Amino acid sequence: MRKKARIIKRSDGTLDVPETPIIPFIEGDGTGPDIWRATKMVIAAAVRAAYAGKREITWLEVYAGEKGRKKTGQWLPGDTLDTIKTHVVAIKGPLTTPVGKGIRSINVEIRRKLDLYACVRPIKYINPVPSPVKNPEKIDMVVFRENTEDLYAGIEWESGTDEAQRVISFLTEKMGAVLPEKAGIGIKPISEKNTKRLVASAVSYAIENNLPSVTLMHKGNIMKFTEGAFSKWGYEVAVEKFSDRTITEEQLYESYNGKRPEGKVIIKDRIADMLFQQVLLRPDEYHVIATPNLNGDFISDALAAQVGGLGMAPGANIGDMCAVFEATHGTAPKYAGLDKVNPSSLILSGAMMLDYIEWREAAALIRKGLQATIKEGTVTYDLARQIKGASEIKCSEFARGIVNNIDHITQGSLADF
Repeated sequence: MRKKARIIKRSDGTLDVPETPIIPFIEGDGTGPDIWRATKMVIAAAVRAAYAGKREITWLEVYAGEKGRKKTGQWLPGDTLDTIKTHVVAIKGPLTTPVGKGIRSINVEIRRKLDLYACVRPIKYINPVPSPVKNPEKIDMVVFRENTEDLYAGIEWESGTDEAQRVISFLTEKMGAVLPEKAGIGIKPISEKNTKRLVASAVSYAIENNLPSVTLMHKGNIMKFTEGAFSKWGYEVAVEKFSDRTITEEQLYESYNGKRPEGKVIIKDRIADMLFQQVLLRPDEYHVIATPNLNGDFISDALAAQVGGLGMAPGANIGDMCAVFEATHGTAPKYAGLDKVNPSSLILSGAMMLDYIEWREAAALIRKGLQATIKEGTVTYDLARQIKGASEIKCSEFARGIVNNIDHITQGSLADF
């Protein structure tokens, strides 16, 4: 008899995951339904293969975006947020936010209201995905992007409004600032508390996964009291919480002759524009990158381009109380309902979700099955047009190919995976 589905619970910072968890999902807009169906198929196959039917996910649909507006009149219903809080773990497709209609980004609002302060984006090359760089196999990084503040806090006033003028008057008359006439104004808050919890998460990840370094990415040479403070607070929290497991780059060369001691994580920092060069020219020197919100948006997308684009890039938004795993690309409305687009981003985010709930065997099968399918040259249009000799297949067919390869891997007929 199948066990009753139960919710995941969090107790004392750890997850209590039943064998039959209930996990909420947001289908997504545009191509969201297509890629969600593919992802659901692959996750189910991996869980079934890994645990021989002893574990199974029960999916619970919640609404946001266009479907949320149609069903409830709201782009982001309160019930959706409450359900995610209660169930601890959720997964979502891409969501549309109408431009220029005064509606905050739904993605940003989910992160803010659930306090999902760490946007975690692993970037790792999957052979033989086409890449614009010479040695994409050297790219294996995880970006920890602060999610709740910086310019994404949404504190801004439109040019010419009374509100903008009041802020301009205060800055010019009281603070001595010089501003252009009728400027639009935005505020960039970066705080010690939010910086330290983000960097602590990044360092914890590096320690848990035995990674050599955490790089603090910032533009502190110009924005000294926001991004410069991010770097300063990042170094501080490494000492406060991980003094026995971390060393600075300076200590590495002063005390260890440039050779990393076993079990130590090197904490270093790089100016943002310089790091964009470094991840192109010397990518194997960087492992975990911790960064403020805007920098993180830029660097994670740039890194994704080096390994095949956003269609191959998974992501998650993680807080202390819950986590939401998501496709990192947009809704691509012109392809909606065509069963055409690459579902790999959401599928790989599903693998991240399984790692998060410690169903690692199933997560590994997803990654191996996806890689095997790409190596066979049966891929969606975006990859088919770049891989010589590849055959173009539909989104759903690509998912079925992954499922077949998961079965082959489990049976041992793809032993090299």
